[in-house]
Amino acid sequence: MRLGLTNRLRKRWWLAIVVALSLAGTDARAAQEKARFRVLALAEHTSIHRPFVDRTIPWLNELAAREHFSVDYIEDTGKINAEFLAKYALFLQLDYPPYRWTPVAQAALINYIQEGHGGWIGFHHATLLGEFDGFPIWPWFRDFMGGIRFKDYIATFVNATVNVEDRAHPIMDGVPASFAVGGEEFYTYDRPPRPNVHVLASVDENSYSPDSSLKMGDHPVIWTNERMKARNVYIFMGHRPEHFQNPAFTRIFRNAIFWAAGQPELK
Repeated sequence: MRLGLTNRLRKRWWLAIVVALSLAGTDARAAQEKARFRVLALAEHTSIHRPFVDRTIPWLNELAAREHFSVDYIEDTGKINAEFLAKYALFLQLDYPPYRWTPVAQAALINYIQEGHGGWIGFHHATLLGEFDGFPIWPWFRDFMGGIRFKDYIATFVNATVNVEDRAHPIMDGVPASFAVGGEEFYTYDRPPRPNVHVLASVDENSYSPDSSLKMGDHPVIWTNERMKARNVYIFMGHRPEHFQNPAFTRIFRNAIFWAAGQPELK
């Protein structure tokens, strides 16, 4: 009797788990079907930027739940093709560099951005343009980012003041005219992208603390390439999870999502 009862309890317990998992899957599918729009995040998980990515995911998931959009995460470009990207209103290049892309993925992203099939936001490592890890520079992506090539970075990290240059742009809605950024490495390039992009914000290199000799003179840090049909923005911040404690950063990130996706923020 005891053995039979134990077996029946086990069966009921297992059935309950199966039903719960089935309902969870149904709820997830239903939530995705109700989503106002879909976001794809290509997230770099295998480098020193892992802590930033790991902090981004819960923040982004919470925002998605509140604003009724969905987010899918991938860790490499193996799945990316034109049909795959067509599902998404927004592509987030979450610290993933402009190399290690399959040729099919490269062609799909080029078409997605040039033809305006969705929006794009790139963070930090997305401008690591050059010959890295045995991969040649991606000429199209270099031009997309304003014709720049990565040159150096402030490895010791500095605090600095960022000045907003276009306060009327939707990405800068509610963002102070200037704001502090703590502990960032600030990439430098072989030339400023300004002649080829619309600059939204730049860093005041004289505000570096501690001071650094690695300066560009004209140093844009947030910009959009208006020559592309897709709404797009590059945001330099993205090395440290502590950026999510910075209200200016989270405001810019949130604004960028809805602007690039072409969707209103719910009130």
